[in-house]
Amino acid sequence: MARKVLVVDDEKLIVKGIRFSLEQDGYDVTCAYDGEEALEFAKQTEYDIILLDLMLPKISGLEVCQQIRDFSSVPIIMLTAKGEDMDKILGLEYGADDYITKPFNILEVKARIKAILRRSRKSTDEKEKVRNVEVAGLRMDCESRRVYVHDKEVYLTAKEFDVLELLVFNPNKVYSRENLLNIVWGYEYPGDVRTVDVHIRRLREKIEENPSDPKYVHTKWGVGYYFQS
Repeated sequence: MARKVLVVDDEKLIVKGIRFSLEQDGYDVTCAYDGEEALEFAKQTEYDIILLDLMLPKISGLEVCQQIRDFSSVPIIMLTAKGEDMDKILGLEYGADDYITKPFNILEVKARIKAILRRSRKSTDEKEKVRNVEVAGLRMDCESRRVYVHDKEVYLTAKEFDVLELLVFNPNKVYSRENLLNIVWGYEYPGDVRTVDVHIRRLREKIEENPSDPKYVHTKWGVGYYFQS
């Protein structure tokens, strides 16, 4: 089956170019031109990945991203004309998995898409035999990539799930921020270790009863993060 991609941007020429290039590679592409339309499509269809512009009419890209995270963990790549680090980090805080700064090369866009989808497939394949793992009220279904805390589902982004999965399957092993960045995001990822801190904070907000006094994901000060079994 063709991978389904939702492309969201109010610049129709950009959308047209991305759509043409992705369809040439066999992707099934849907296009939206404002935030409201993007949310409706995301609710109606299960996409494999979403390309989401930061500046959109009606509802901003960040708000769209945040709302999608309430019901889906679909990978989201933010498209932004702003290059400041804080804008990039802000996008990640709202639940994005990656970002690309405009103007971009379509080959870079396709490479990022393939990398995210490849890591997602690899993670699923590696854990194929392990259907579920449960520790102290936290349950991970590695086949469907779903997480439950005390039987209530929490929606994690693809990267949040990858970080948690790595820590859960290696309990009490401390990973430095650099190690987590390289393992989960890959050596080619252009971001820095602040990305890891942002994701750990968001992960704790979702799975911990008290994020400031975590039960699952702990900090080894000056070293890194670990999952306490």
